[in-house]
Amino acid sequence: MSRKNKLRIQIALFSLIISSVFTFLVSFFIEEYDLSKLLIYSVVFTFLAAVIIYLSLSFFVKFFLNKRIKEISDQLFNQDLNLNKTITTDMDDLIDQIKQFDDERKIELSEMREQETFRREFIGNLAHELKTPLFTSQSYILTLLDGALDDKSVNKKYLKIASKAIERLNLIVKDLDFITKLETGDSNIKKSNFDIVDLINNSIEMLEISANKKNIKLMIDHENNPPINVNADKEKIEQVIINLIENSIKYGKENGTTEIVVQDLVENKIIVRVTDNGIGVEEDHLDRLFERFYRVDQSGSRSSGGSGLGLAIVKHIVDAHDEKIYVESDFGLGSEFSFTIDKSK
Repeated sequence: MSRKNKLRIQIALFSLIISSVFTFLVSFFIEEYDLSKLLIYSVVFTFLAAVIIYLSLSFFVKFFLNKRIKEISDQLFNQDLNLNKTITTDMDDLIDQIKQFDDERKIELSEMREQETFRREFIGNLAHELKTPLFTSQSYILTLLDGALDDKSVNKKYLKIASKAIERLNLIVKDLDFITKLETGDSNIKKSNFDIVDLINNSIEMLEISANKKNIKLMIDHENNPPINVNADKEKIEQVIINLIENSIKYGKENGTTEIVVQDLVENKIIVRVTDNGIGVEEDHLDRLFERFYRVDQSGSRSSGGSGLGLAIVKHIVDAHDEKIYVESDFGLGSEFSFTIDKSK
């Protein structure tokens, strides 16, 4: 039974009781009366009185209660951006709207809290990433200004360290600018047809020196390296491959391996897998690996270099291509990053 019907029944019963009591009191003060006639008059009077009282109370409730309901509705729903929303004065509909309104506000509040948490973490991580190279370059430059500049045994060394710190700052700013353009859509995706196997081989050659420092072997698992033509932004896909290989080297083990595999996924799509046997990542961190400046090890600085934006850039580039990126990892055994890409038609 709806709340409206319940209210009507309550008003009717209240009206009947009032009219019956009133009729009884009137008959009580009449000294001479015909019992049968009085009974008929009482029933008719009770009915008429009940109708009049019912209509009066209904009008009162509808006029004053609905007026108050509308005031509450206006206060609630006029805050909503949807100004064309119909305001109801029906109690059931109003309660449903209020519940819906409350649910929507709870969802918005939850999203705002998540965004605020992300904002605080981002600002904190950004400050951390900028602080180290800034402090390093400032310290060595001040040392040089205090007299070390005239000491030939250390001045070049200090200048090189300060220069590396400034290069790190420049890299962070450059990557931040790049990722901001990706997020806002200012960085246009210029697709063309190219051989992704050749692109991977070129990327491996570029990073061999870096890999050799840890004696990590880079290899592509693609028999005889036949060409596989894809349709994408060549420059940006190269950035994806380089970032993923660099990440595997950075967190790879000494004398380890990084293997790049290209496989057919469906008729018009392939998947590129970058697998290493490095330190791996615990499952709790996997969902946040693509966040800007996110570090699995929160205790120390980023000793292995980089801007801290490599994987975030990878995710944004893949998303800009309307493709998917995946990550799997076994802590202590290694990780695999993979992404899909369209074949050339």
